[in-house]
Amino acid sequence: MARGRRGKGKNQAKRFLLAVVALVLAAIYPVQEQLTKETGGTAVSDGSTLEVHYLDIGQGDCTLIRQGDHAMLIDAGNNSKGTKVQAYLENQGINHLDYVIGTHPDADHIGGLDVIIYKFDCDQVWMPDYSKDTRTYDDVIQAVKARDYKVTHPKAGDVYTLGEAEVTVVCPVKDSYGSNANDYSIGVRVQFGENSFLFTGDAEEHSEEDMVASGENLKADVYKAAHHGSRTANTENFIKAIDPRYVVFSCGEGNTYGHPHAEVLDRLRKMGIQIFRTDDQGTVVAVSDGQTIAFNTSPSDNWTPGEPKGK
Repeated sequence: MARGRRGKGKNQAKRFLLAVVALVLAAIYPVQEQLTKETGGTAVSDGSTLEVHYLDIGQGDCTLIRQGDHAMLIDAGNNSKGTKVQAYLENQGINHLDYVIGTHPDADHIGGLDVIIYKFDCDQVWMPDYSKDTRTYDDVIQAVKARDYKVTHPKAGDVYTLGEAEVTVVCPVKDSYGSNANDYSIGVRVQFGENSFLFTGDAEEHSEEDMVASGENLKADVYKAAHHGSRTANTENFIKAIDPRYVVFSCGEGNTYGHPHAEVLDRLRKMGIQIFRTDDQGTVVAVSDGQTIAFNTSPSDNWTPGEPKGK
């Protein structure tokens, strides 16, 4: 009888240990437990996949892209979000970034970038050839100098690699957009196998027109809506040139700008595009195996009843 109690105790201890391990793994790799392919199967992220993490950092932008041991960070949210982004990267096991991109010098994009530059080894720091006389911008520049890095101003058409993925710079197309900081945004198209992802910062209508006119390949399965879904961007012609299946909005819940604007949402609905929103669903993660894309959440329910979802 005593032997049976000891056996029962060992089994309980084993179950407890397994439960603890499962909780730890879930904390480190929450995405892998939630990823569901369109086919209903599961996807596990590893060195053969491309991960795109659209971080929920309130009203701002921050995207982490991983391919194997390689990583790119596009923006880092507002000034108060630097340590949050740092913690997210560390929880993902990242200590080195191939590319750090500050799409343009607005605080809701580069505010947390100084923290990232100080805390992580960075191979390249990209920023547009456009500056702002602000404390936020100066903090980033001082961080770059402190780490003895150089700022790269990539040009439209430049091609880089991120592991097995190809990264093409799509904007800014022109050297000057006057005083509109948004149109200087650095945009990139990331190709991995048959899947592609497009990011254009806060680029607005003029920059979008130039991208379309440039003849550069803009087609993408997933498009991160420009300028948080503002009506000053995401024009119909531009969306048609991208022809996305999915659009991800990065914006803060109840933000004072009204992002994403109703006109943009309605435009995407009519085009049958599935929508994801960080203000509605938290951090959105997409994982590509080069042929299919899995998300950690279902598309947002922001649809007009009776309208079809997806293409």
